[in-house]
Amino acid sequence: MPTESAYVICGLNDIPSKRAYGFYLARIDEDGNEQPWPIVIVRWGRQAFGYVNRCPHNGVNLDWERNQFLDAYGTRLMCGKHGALFDIGTGECVDGPCRGERLETIDVRVIEGEICVFGTQLAGYDDEEMEPGGVE
Repeated sequence: MPTESAYVICGLNDIPSKRAYGFYLARIDEDGNEQPWPIVIVRWGRQAFGYVNRCPHNGVNLDWERNQFLDAYGTRLMCGKHGALFDIGTGECVDGPCRGERLETIDVRVIEGEICVFGTQLAGYDDEEMEPGGVE
C-alpha cells in the first residue's frame, strides 16, 4: 500500500486561534508542471481548515490585504473583492453573488502540533516549515 505524502505547512501555534493565514505555494500538476497554489489555512481552536485562496465567483484571491481573510466579526471567510461570505468549516458561500457555491477544500490535518497538507505534491519542498504568507 503506497504511503500518503504529508507536507508540514506550519505549527498549529504559528496561527493564532480564530485567525487565517495565506501561503503561496507551488504544486506539481498531473503533467508534472509546477503551478501556483495559493492557499488559506484557518485555525479554530485545535482544528485547522484549508482552502485554495480563490473565490468561486470570479477567481480572485480572498484576502484584500495580506492575511486579511475574515469578516469584521471573525466568524466567516470573506472575499475582499465583493464581500461574499464563506462558512469556515465547510467553505460554502452563505452570502454574496456565489451563494451555494464552495471554496475548493484542501485536505489539512493537525498531526503532533503541525498543520499538514495531504493529497497533493508540492514543488520545491525541502521538508522545512514555511512561514505564514510565503514559501521559504
